[in-house]
Amino acid sequence: MSKLKLTDILVTVVISIMFGVIYKLWGPFYNLLKPIGLHADQFIYGMWFMAATVAFLVIRKPGVALLAEIAASSGEFLMGSEWGLEVLLFGVIQGLMAELVFLVAKYKRYDLSIICFAAVGSSCGSIFMDYMKGYMGDLVFWNLSLFVVARLLGSIVIAGAGSFYLVRALEKTGVTSLVRRASQDDYDVLNH
Repeated sequence: MSKLKLTDILVTVVISIMFGVIYKLWGPFYNLLKPIGLHADQFIYGMWFMAATVAFLVIRKPGVALLAEIAASSGEFLMGSEWGLEVLLFGVIQGLMAELVFLVAKYKRYDLSIICFAAVGSSCGSIFMDYMKGYMGDLVFWNLSLFVVARLLGSIVIAGAGSFYLVRALEKTGVTSLVRRASQDDYDVLNH
């Protein structure tokens, strides 16, 4: 397992800044879905976990997922997030949870399933944070279940599969070879 180089950190921060902008722009879209009800907004919540999964797929080193989420949430905060400083704490927890999944896989798996598990890990971290805020305890069981299932499914689709196929497309263009050389094993994993 190799350590992060300055290039790895800079690329992670650039990816994160891009996602910080996306996170900021995603907030109004998220709020637009709230009035629909049935937790439709939770199906798109997974966007806020993408920095960790995309950065890890590109760099593939320990610490990248955590760094990416912290940097992305910092960027969102600096652009005037409607959630204030709270986004920084969410970023730390979401990044840590994704990082734990990659740690369990010994940072050696880059397939769709591990990326989806990392997205679920980030989602569980965000659910824990929302639970600690106190409002989730007011939901009746069926409504709480719908909330949790919607967020988990949204994270799998957006931060899991979405990140995987986004980086897969980037791999095919050769952009990621500027950061790391792609081996045949990398391509084989992406083709499964």
